[in-house]
Amino acid sequence: MSLVYIQHSHRKDEHVFLAEKFYQAHTANGLAEIRLIPNNLPEISVTEVDLSTTLAGKKIAVPFFINAMSGGSPATGKLNQRLAAAAAQTKIPMATGSQSIALQFPQAETSFKVVRQTMPQGLVIGNIGANHNLADAQAAVDMLQADLLEIHLNAAQEIVMTEGDRQFYWKDNLQEIVAGLSVPVIVKEVGFGIAPATLRQLRKLGVRNVDLSGHGGTNFAKIENQRRRQKDFALLNNFGLTTAETLLASQSLAADFSFTASGGIRDALDIIKCLILGADNVGISGLFLHTLIKEDVDGLINLIEKLKEQLKSLMALLGCANISQLRQLPYLLSPELLNFKQQLK
Repeated sequence: MSLVYIQHSHRKDEHVFLAEKFYQAHTANGLAEIRLIPNNLPEISVTEVDLSTTLAGKKIAVPFFINAMSGGSPATGKLNQRLAAAAAQTKIPMATGSQSIALQFPQAETSFKVVRQTMPQGLVIGNIGANHNLADAQAAVDMLQADLLEIHLNAAQEIVMTEGDRQFYWKDNLQEIVAGLSVPVIVKEVGFGIAPATLRQLRKLGVRNVDLSGHGGTNFAKIENQRRRQKDFALLNNFGLTTAETLLASQSLAADFSFTASGGIRDALDIIKCLILGADNVGISGLFLHTLIKEDVDGLINLIEKLKEQLKSLMALLGCANISQLRQLPYLLSPELLNFKQQLK
C-alpha cells in the first residue's frame, strides 16, 4: 500500500471526523429568514399528498436524498455501507463522496462499490471533481453502475486545502462530460453556493441539472482550514451564498434547469421551504451523517421515515397535494433577504 494512498485515505477520514465535529443543530443557511403564510382552510386530506418529484430527470418517490459525503478509505467504506443500507430500506437515492481517489488508487474502489452492492435496485449517484475528463467520468459511473453522476465545483475548498489544486480550467471538461456521458449529470457546489452568472455559463455548456449547495451546512473552508498547520484561512469561513440566497438568485433561470437545494438542511420545514423557492429536490448530508454516527442505521431509517410523514403533513397544512402546487404559495422574506433579492436586479 503506497504512502500517497494512505495520505489520501487519511484525508477522507479527517473530512468525516471534522464534519461531525463542526456539526450544528441550528444552521445559518438563511431558510429561517423565510416565513410561510398559513392556509386556514386547506381543503385536503393528508392521504391525497403526493411527494414524488424528479432528480435529474429520474422519477423519485420523495423529494430528498442522501447527498455526497463518504468513501475513499476503509472507515468511510463502512459508512457508505451503512448509509446505503438506510437508503435501500427507505427507498431513497444516495450519492457517494468523490470517487477521484478510486480513479487514482484502485484499492479504494471497494469503499464506493459497496453502495451498489448494498442497494442493487436503488438510485445511486456517483461523484467526481470537475478537473476530470469524460473517460474518468465514465469510469466513475461504471464503478458504481451509477444512475447519475455529480460533478463537484470546489475551488474554494481546494484553495484552503494545503495540498489542493491551484488550477481551475473546468469548462471544457464539463461540456465534454455532459455531451458524452452515458447517464445524466448534476453539477454541484460543495457548500459555497452557485451564483446566477455561473448558471448562465453552465447553461451554455449544456448543463441542465444543478445542485446549488449553499453556505450553511458542512463548511469545507472551515474543515480544510482546521487541517492547515497555521489555521490561517478562517477568512473564508463565511464565504459564499447561503442556501436561501442561492434559491432566490436562481429563480430567474428556473426554466433552464432542474435545481437541487442543499446546505444545512435540518428538518422537514427546511425541505418544504426549498421546494417552495424552486428546488425540485433536496440533498441532505450533515444531518444524515450525524444521525448515523449517533443512532446507527436504525436511527437514520427512523429519521428518514419521519421526514416523509412530516412532509405530507406540512403539505396538507399548506393545502398542497403536490410539489407543483407548493411553487404557487406566497411567502415572506426577512429585510436582509429582501434586500439581497432586490440587489440582484
